[in-house]
Amino acid sequence: MPRNRIAHGNCIEKLRALPNGAVDLVLTDPPYICRCRSRDGRTVANDDHSDWLRPAFAEIARVMRPGSFAISFYGWSAVEKFVLAWRSVGLVPVGHIVFRKHYASSTRFLRYEHEQAFLLAKGRPAQPAHALPDVIDWPRYTGNRRHPTEKPVEILRPLVETFSAPGDIVLDPFCGSGSTLEAARTCGRAFLGVELDGEHFRTASSRMGLLS
Repeated sequence: MPRNRIAHGNCIEKLRALPNGAVDLVLTDPPYICRCRSRDGRTVANDDHSDWLRPAFAEIARVMRPGSFAISFYGWSAVEKFVLAWRSVGLVPVGHIVFRKHYASSTRFLRYEHEQAFLLAKGRPAQPAHALPDVIDWPRYTGNRRHPTEKPVEILRPLVETFSAPGDIVLDPFCGSGSTLEAARTCGRAFLGVELDGEHFRTASSRMGLLS
């Protein structure tokens, strides 16, 4: 079983190399299916269609051990697609987290001042010893320097600490610039990442010290 590695490629294909039940926690920020374009014009691979959604989460569910959690950010405008995909592969929503920002990511009919994620269960995991609040303050703007939707490590560490144990394997199949992987490592967990985009794969690999 590999540990502390990042694979470059499509996560549907790459996860097939992992055995059933090999991963203790999934924490991921997949494309939101919203045709995202950052202020400087960058886009996100596969953000313009949902063909990948169910096949990817089918593999994700397979490699999760029974009684474990997945935490997935998602795009509110495609929420029905995400929920249908998760339920169809046996991942049951058991919680919802709102991350409250102090700034707007963009403005249309409303000011977009939050991010959101679902807590998903495979089987019947035990309740955590200390429950997190379901509204969490977003500590800072990353500047999206490494990735157009870069998440701050500070919001990810409490999720890793609450829903996994030291030594566990944390998987991010859409790892982007590697924020989840850094959070896992600083919490004493092993990490596995997959990234489709070559530039982001190199960024995450360099960040995690995996480039020679």
